[in-house]
Amino acid sequence: MKALPKRILSIDVLRAITMLLMIFVNDVAGVAQIPKWIEHTPADVDGMGFSDLIFPAFLFIVGLSLPFAIQARLKKGDSNKALISYILLRALALIVMGFFHVNLESYNSELALLSYPVYVILLTAGFFLIWLDYPEKIGKTIKSALMALGILTVAAMAYLYKGGTAAAPKGMEPQWWGILGIIGWAYLFSALVYFFTKGKLTTLITAFIAFALINIANHTQLVHVDLWMVGDASSITLMLGGAVISTLYSVLVAKQKDKSLWLILILSGALAIVFGLLIRPYAGGISKIYSTPAWVWICMGISILMFELLIYLVDVKDKKNWFELIKPAGTSTLTCYLVPYVLYAVFNLIDFNYPHYFNYGIGGIIRSLFIAFLVIRLVAFMEKKSIRLKI
Repeated sequence: MKALPKRILSIDVLRAITMLLMIFVNDVAGVAQIPKWIEHTPADVDGMGFSDLIFPAFLFIVGLSLPFAIQARLKKGDSNKALISYILLRALALIVMGFFHVNLESYNSELALLSYPVYVILLTAGFFLIWLDYPEKIGKTIKSALMALGILTVAAMAYLYKGGTAAAPKGMEPQWWGILGIIGWAYLFSALVYFFTKGKLTTLITAFIAFALINIANHTQLVHVDLWMVGDASSITLMLGGAVISTLYSVLVAKQKDKSLWLILILSGALAIVFGLLIRPYAGGISKIYSTPAWVWICMGISILMFELLIYLVDVKDKKNWFELIKPAGTSTLTCYLVPYVLYAVFNLIDFNYPHYFNYGIGGIIRSLFIAFLVIRLVAFMEKKSIRLKI
């Protein structure tokens, strides 16, 4: 069998698959009469659907990438101060975008100066101007001017925002932070943990266990732990789980213990799922909405096993060409996440409606798959034009 590489291409592929599925489940949520197993399971139902697996998988993948990103910056010669700044700015970018997105849910076009689709397009344009991966050929002056324009645009969108109702209007306010915000907060804590543990496997595992215990304690009502933005630590547990797995990979590959890695990964995935099922009756069942320990561990276990499968297919058998069509979802992931906001806003502006067949059942599922692939191919075109976000 081919020796395992130090650079894991399978992480990019797993990220691409997960992003494809995230776009799909976000779109299919608006489709009627689809199988229950595809949908998000209601909060008070003990169980999970396919859609409930995607977000935790993404958190796990961010964790997988985290050690490689930080180690790469250290190899470039980044000081501790520069590395901390990198972590803080990256987390801030995600939190800011998540903050705006969650407030979009209560945007009121009747009260606001701008219609909802125009607001979304301008806001997203502001995000791109601030966090675009600007080509080197663009001078520093022009780059700074464009970033300043982006900041002014986002600030203007905050000022022009109107939410709530006519009887009870409200401005922007923190709510549940949104998908990007949750990722941002989890990244902040996970990256700082990795930084302060210096990426040492034993101390990293200890930190992972500590956050996992916070999650378990909160849901078994043994003790209520509320540490600032840690919450019930579910997102941090999933992300640190990914960091532990990729660090373990690096350690074992460096020691040329490839065979041990296969066994450890399959046991880790299986045991995580078993632990999730065992704790299920004692910690609130399985619930994505309540982020229960059973949901955390089952999703983590499935993610580990999927990662192992992709290591075999991509890194060992060199089948990365199988996933070439969706590659941009793994290399321009944040761009992929934001493009649907603009796409739906354009649909709204031109009053586009799908033919009835594509709003329910099989037709709706086909539509959502098409939208997911369409977004990724649009992002592929944008990549060629050097239009991609980088934080």
